[in-house]
Amino acid sequence: MQDLTPKILEAVTAKGYVPLTARTLARELDMEVQPREFKKALQALLKEGKVQLGKNQTIRPGTPQKTITGTFKRLQRGDGIVRVEKGEGERYEEFFVPEEQAGDAANGDEVEITIRRRSGRHDEQTAEIKSIVRRATKQFVGTYSVRDGDTLVRIDGQLFRRSVAVRDAATKGVKPNDKVVLEMIRFPTPDTRGEGVITEVLGKSGDPRVDTTSIVRALGIPDQFPEEVLAEAREQAVKFNEDDHAGRTDFTGELVISIDPVDAKDFDDAVSLTRDESTGFWILTVHIADVAAFVPPGGPLDVEARLRGTSVYLPKRVIPMFPEIISNGLASLQEGKTRYVKTAVMEFTNDGVRVSQRFHEGVIRNRKRFTYEQAQSILQEPAGEVARGVAPEIVAMLLRMRELSHILRKRRSEKGSLELSMPETVLEYDADGHLNGAHFAVNDDSHQLIEAFMLAANEAVAEFFHGQGLLILRRGHPAPEEKKLAAFAEFARSMGHKISKRPSRFDLQKLLLETADKPDRQAIHYGLLRSLKQASYTPAEVEHFALASTHYCHFTSPIRRYPDLSVHRLLGQWLAKRKTKPNMEELKNLGHHCSKTERRAENAEREAVRLRLLAYMEDRIGTQMEATITGVAEYGFFATGVEFPAEGLVRIASLSMDYFEFDPDALTLEGRKTGILFRLGDRLTVEVAKVDIPRRQLDFTVVRKKKKKG
Repeated sequence: MQDLTPKILEAVTAKGYVPLTARTLARELDMEVQPREFKKALQALLKEGKVQLGKNQTIRPGTPQKTITGTFKRLQRGDGIVRVEKGEGERYEEFFVPEEQAGDAANGDEVEITIRRRSGRHDEQTAEIKSIVRRATKQFVGTYSVRDGDTLVRIDGQLFRRSVAVRDAATKGVKPNDKVVLEMIRFPTPDTRGEGVITEVLGKSGDPRVDTTSIVRALGIPDQFPEEVLAEAREQAVKFNEDDHAGRTDFTGELVISIDPVDAKDFDDAVSLTRDESTGFWILTVHIADVAAFVPPGGPLDVEARLRGTSVYLPKRVIPMFPEIISNGLASLQEGKTRYVKTAVMEFTNDGVRVSQRFHEGVIRNRKRFTYEQAQSILQEPAGEVARGVAPEIVAMLLRMRELSHILRKRRSEKGSLELSMPETVLEYDADGHLNGAHFAVNDDSHQLIEAFMLAANEAVAEFFHGQGLLILRRGHPAPEEKKLAAFAEFARSMGHKISKRPSRFDLQKLLLETADKPDRQAIHYGLLRSLKQASYTPAEVEHFALASTHYCHFTSPIRRYPDLSVHRLLGQWLAKRKTKPNMEELKNLGHHCSKTERRAENAEREAVRLRLLAYMEDRIGTQMEATITGVAEYGFFATGVEFPAEGLVRIASLSMDYFEFDPDALTLEGRKTGILFRLGDRLTVEVAKVDIPRRQLDFTVVRKKKKKG
């Protein structure tokens, strides 16, 4: 069969060519007698971008293809998106990749693409993946099965639409329904399965411990400490002498307490509060565990902690940044133990204005460790049963702490701080450790006072380094783009809220406060969150928009966050020598790395909680609950339980009462005949219809329908 593409391309690109329709071009080239061959050749040239369709369907020369690199994300339906990052602080650009142009790219891969044309169905530009620059990972986790004699692994989640073939199952002792770690040899495409080898058998699918380990392996989170790291931790334990206070300010005689979650093992922070009798000013002292005293820079402990970036908190399991000898022992501010600290002493007026701060290498002895629940009980009933078992001076200090925290929160609010109300999910267990429920976390006075004090310390340290003209790793949260805020304001108005088309931070703050206890709270608060940029670590002096803080860093959790340890070291250098020597490029690289490990940890925590909730719901098909619509799309809407923190999808195919049309601007689904309306923030009754644990999906159906509009 003759290849007609060279002749067609030569004609279209010849000097003086006048754009012709396909039929006229075929006639001009005497190819009318070969209609199939001509059509096939023309389609190939169009696909390759060597020719393109112009006005009135005329054939024109293709425009030169631009090649750029970006990060690929596979969508549920098989198509993909490639995100191309721009300069720091600039918004990324996204390109839509049809499934047939995505090849074997997988989530997170760095890919090279060519821009082809604007898509008719999407605002994004259409692109084709030309090559894989770098794989995000070749390690995946899935469930082993045997089907018609074929040995397969179904990868967890929605990364791939087909199972992957494996050939070495017999030698690994793997059994059907086992969770396994897979090394991908040949990645799947829309037309092929892909192939891999099993590198680890984790155990039976459905075992909570196995499922948690599956998430850890899938995300590449290191969960075992090398022997040299443990050896250095043991060495530090031998060296530590709690009676050695040389070079440290002695705070062991002061009244110091800590307030932490009931199940906490490592204690980063402790606090003390007094009043200056001469001025009436508040003197807040925040003591932070001095991990740097036990972690020499560049040693095994330091290298491993930097690699991990952060501790990871999973249901019934913690993957610490440091071995427990450090995180739960030497550095942990345990009750009654003498411990080394970095200390911030801050002085505040009665209006909450910080008028001074000073810093110390210190040593403390934690007088009393409270859980949040114990502290809250005392704050609610200072003369109650819990308070009667506590020293009176401690009860009095707790009450002073609440007073100051209210002052600091009020001042932060006056600056425009945004109080996003998005409570975390708390899992409930029975005496045997089995999940028997879940609820949303509370944010009462005991939580808020510790949060207010930690924010104050973080801000004081960042402002101090700014005043000295010194570099540190900051916590930046840039202001959102005007387009994003305008779109959010339009959405809020569609829900009946009055807000400016170009809202200020105070307009946003007012809206958040007005909806904090309303049914549409989730929709408004999550909607604004999606409009904000992501916070990250950077040496650049970027404001923290949500906190309304010009200078902000992370200083208060060095046991579990490497950026905090970085700040501690620089503060220690300044206290010792009145100078520091940080490197801008090094801090940039560290910030980028720690931002990535933070997001990885957050993904693991979300995924692990979701997996536990799905396993819990699997035995409760048919259960009904009140829910709020938290997301709307053309294929259905997402709803989250009002009391039980599970999110599920109501598929549009299940809404059999009408044909529903999607409005992307108002984010609604409206029945064409009945006028039944589903929109963000609506409250309704749903029923658990289906649970698919491997794909991480929960399906709801609607029990109580929305009323017609008007």
